[in-house]
Amino acid sequence: MSKAFTRENDAAATGDEDDDASLPPLPAGARNYMTPAGWARLRDELRALLDVERPKVVETVSWAAKNGDRSENGDYLYGKKRLREIDRRIRFLTRRLDIAEVVDPAVHHGSEQVYFGATVTYANARGDERTVTIKGIDEADSLAGEVSWVSPVARALLKAREGDEVRLVTPAGPETIEIVEVRYPAPLRA
Repeated sequence: MSKAFTRENDAAATGDEDDDASLPPLPAGARNYMTPAGWARLRDELRALLDVERPKVVETVSWAAKNGDRSENGDYLYGKKRLREIDRRIRFLTRRLDIAEVVDPAVHHGSEQVYFGATVTYANARGDERTVTIKGIDEADSLAGEVSWVSPVARALLKAREGDEVRLVTPAGPETIEIVEVRYPAPLRA
């Protein structure tokens, strides 16, 4: 049989392909908490894919298809591949936004207890301080000091208060950390 008539993998054959392997799946039974800014960013990405990028790629693929032999037509082949990637991302974003629970961390402004959306400064036994912001699974950026609310450090910090010591399980073994400061964004004025 020609390679052109086979599927790339068995997952594609069953329709169970992972819609976006770059982001972690939601834990079973967990809620998809998001900050308002994170929800807006994902919604804007979805709109841009639907209204701008996908129509451009469809136009390119349509133009390339009219040029004849599709088997050697790079614009057609790569356009179709990009279209599949865009459609996969659209499905992923649509599902995640549908089940999202938007939580505004500003409602806890002034609180010393750690909830979703808190920016927490903590210190380990050596006195090294680190600041993290607890965000949703789809919006956390570790390079920007953001951690997912399901991460080990966030789970250790949640519900604790300034001055509390909590136990954090790390790859190097358990560690005791002290919560130095808890901050929340100020509420927006109407």
